[in-house]
Amino acid sequence: MEFETTNIDGVIIIKPKIFYDERGYFFESFRQDELEKFLGYKLNFCQDNESKSSYGVLRGLHYQIEPYAQTKLVRVIKGKVLDVAVDIRKNSPTYGKHISVELNENNKKQLLIPKGFAHGFVVLSEECILSYKVDNYYSKEHERGIVFNDEKLFIDWKLPKSKLILSKKDISLPNFKHMGEKNAKL
Repeated sequence: MEFETTNIDGVIIIKPKIFYDERGYFFESFRQDELEKFLGYKLNFCQDNESKSSYGVLRGLHYQIEPYAQTKLVRVIKGKVLDVAVDIRKNSPTYGKHISVELNENNKKQLLIPKGFAHGFVVLSEECILSYKVDNYYSKEHERGIVFNDEKLFIDWKLPKSKLILSKKDISLPNFKHMGEKNAKL
């Protein structure tokens, strides 16, 4: 595996070594020992999640507050997404900044998103199956979010707004400026 740091501290792009032959391909999708060696700290993933979505579906921007904050390791099994992580760590020099990475079934890249980030993705293919590991269990009471189109975040979702499909709760999330005040539950 190859680990690539990004311009936001803690967010890592993981590129697997893929072995192709006439039968297809093989790769290690997760190696805890290599990841922990690179990070310099232990991870304890305890839950795997999977979603299936169609073109234009935008899920996010979601996060959980302490004590249920989550580190996520995101990958695409089928299709293509633009995956986005927004730094919501108040004392971070990149507070309010984001990173966008295309994850797809061909490049097999993964995105490690540490605690203290809001996460979302938009589907750029006809259909997508996305899978991610988390290091803390889901807790409805601790789930929060930021509206996807907050003008302070400057996120280019790569699709026109007319093509986006969002849930009612994602459309009604608070903006970044007010997330601390309102911190609306999903």
